[in-house]
Amino acid sequence: MDWVSWEIHPWYLAYGQIGGIVLFSEVVTDRINADIDHRQNEQRQLKAMKDIIEVISKSIEMRDPYTAGHQVRVTRLVEAICDEMNLPTQQSEGISLAALIHDLGKLFIPSDYLTKPGRLTELEYNIIKTHSQAGYDILKNVEFTWPVAEMVLQHHERINGSGYPHQLTSESIQLGAKIIMVADVVEAIASHRPYRPAKGIESALQEITDNRGTLFDTTVVDACLCVFLNGFNFELAS
Repeated sequence: MDWVSWEIHPWYLAYGQIGGIVLFSEVVTDRINADIDHRQNEQRQLKAMKDIIEVISKSIEMRDPYTAGHQVRVTRLVEAICDEMNLPTQQSEGISLAALIHDLGKLFIPSDYLTKPGRLTELEYNIIKTHSQAGYDILKNVEFTWPVAEMVLQHHERINGSGYPHQLTSESIQLGAKIIMVADVVEAIASHRPYRPAKGIESALQEITDNRGTLFDTTVVDACLCVFLNGFNFELAS
């Protein structure tokens, strides 16, 4: 069965009177089928991309047992924040993909630094800070539909310019990066780390509340607080 598109155009006599109508028809079956094929191809590509990113994410976490599951938990919180902010589905998907590999650059950080039980030296900390740039360098030539590389690069920036690696301020930071940075901080504070025990979710939420509008975007912080107020739980989301 063929689909037909119809258009109705009036033709006019003098003084604006309608003298009749002309019908134009076009068989659009091929166009509709092409659109369906295009959408299905996009869905297949997205699934393949997600599968690859999940493999990369697990590879990162194998090197750092203390933060196993960190990126997955951050991603779940990112997804919840995006929902709370009513972001379009496609935009949320891109931010979620970036969250799932936001620590990709840690593949190039010595594992001894990542798992060190004591305080890091200034040199060690500065080396760890290079992971944002390293992740960007890996991803920058990949043709994502979304600015994934930029979000990975910017997730340790802060809206007042005090972050790294480029001391960007709010207007220069991707919205997705603003969401990932809040989720990343909340998960990191709430969870156990080699150099300290878990501080718990109350301390994590207090941190973003205290720095709302200074380090972190106010809209993102408010959405994150609402998510937890509505019952979000890292353990249930993992």
